[in-house]
Amino acid sequence: MMISNRRSRRTVTAVALGAVLALAATGCGDDGSGAGGGKGAEGSGTGKIVFWDNNGGVRTDAWKAIIADFEKANPKIDVEYVGIPATDYQSKVDTAIQGGGLPDVGGVGAAMLAGFAAQNALEPLDDRLAKSPLNGKLNKDMVTSVRSAGGGDGRLYSVPTSANNGVLYYRTDLFEKAGLDEPATWDAFYEAAEKLTDAKKNEFGYTIRGGAGSIAQALDAMYGQSGITSFWDASGEKTTVNDPRNVKALEKYAGLFKKVTPAADLNNDFTKMVAQWDSGTIGMLSHNLGSYQDHVKALGTDTFRGIPQPTLADGKRVQVSNPVDGIGLFKNSKNKEAAWKFIEFATSHAQNSTFNEAAGQVPANNDAAEDAWIARAEPTKLAAAALTDGSTTIVQLPYYLPDWNTISKADNEPNFQKVLNGDMTAEEFLDTVAGQLNEAQAEWRQRNG
Repeated sequence: MMISNRRSRRTVTAVALGAVLALAATGCGDDGSGAGGGKGAEGSGTGKIVFWDNNGGVRTDAWKAIIADFEKANPKIDVEYVGIPATDYQSKVDTAIQGGGLPDVGGVGAAMLAGFAAQNALEPLDDRLAKSPLNGKLNKDMVTSVRSAGGGDGRLYSVPTSANNGVLYYRTDLFEKAGLDEPATWDAFYEAAEKLTDAKKNEFGYTIRGGAGSIAQALDAMYGQSGITSFWDASGEKTTVNDPRNVKALEKYAGLFKKVTPAADLNNDFTKMVAQWDSGTIGMLSHNLGSYQDHVKALGTDTFRGIPQPTLADGKRVQVSNPVDGIGLFKNSKNKEAAWKFIEFATSHAQNSTFNEAAGQVPANNDAAEDAWIARAEPTKLAAAALTDGSTTIVQLPYYLPDWNTISKADNEPNFQKVLNGDMTAEEFLDTVAGQLNEAQAEWRQRNG
């Protein structure tokens, strides 16, 4: 079977690399290394713990500030920070699960949660949260999201920190100069992308994500244009990914490449794409709330806006869900008490607010979500409104599938590049993705009744 073969390849690779990477991995709290499934221990509540940041580099400064505050408040606990780029995080954790060297605590977003939980690597946090001052302080929808993403048993394997949302950033100065209206609809988006392009002057209307993380952005564009509002058909067995309306939408979207976008987009992950937009003369960028502060630093607040993804002509907006980010406690930790203290601290009102202001995202802590900075961060304010005012339908992606992150990243990103280059049709690409998803869904349904 396709999915089973992929699991075998991934496991064999992880085992083969585990011994090598485990040597390079930092030792965990109280030497709490070991493969996924180890029981670990509560520990003394003091000493050293290791934290793996799942978006290292981008969020390093924010986490280091939180760690410094935590160590001041808990002088008997030392936190070792390890920043891992988002594109490498899943493979690093999968390798450590197989070969040893997991941290005590680490970033565990909804997109990768089921895969880690299926390998028995995460500690259930329900009882700890029930006894914590955090109980009742976290956004219920975010808690529900990470529960449902855990693979089917309903347990809480990650404490949510942030919610994200797709954003269309556009250069207000370039739009004004070209006499263009805000790209609030898909028709306006395509019109602006073409009108703002002058390749001879290195001016482009849009930057498309062709490198790591490209599939999620493509899905957002597809469902946004097709108007399809469910990821599965009525039976719950077949995905709508390769519905003819989505195929047509992807053909149009992928057709932007090298016509109104830079050729370098083929290999750009989000950091390169964001840096390119911030430093050049590109009209529009699709990303999420997480890059808002980068744009502010590069451009100020007077030359760009970040608005919710475009609507159809009738005003209907459809977006795919963005994974809720969070922090998980790895089961093998030998200092779980100290690791939990760190999770509690990081998701408390003040720290969660500080982190999300830096990240430009929606806080999971309800008190933090009421802080004044949200009103000043326009994209965050608009995104929050779009999600609550009835104007937006969210297509829930199947984060609960253990293979979701692999299917939507490593398995198909190279094929999406082929679509951009014209070496594979949009239909062939989406049929391949759909076949993998349908098989993964069938296996999940069989296991979970």
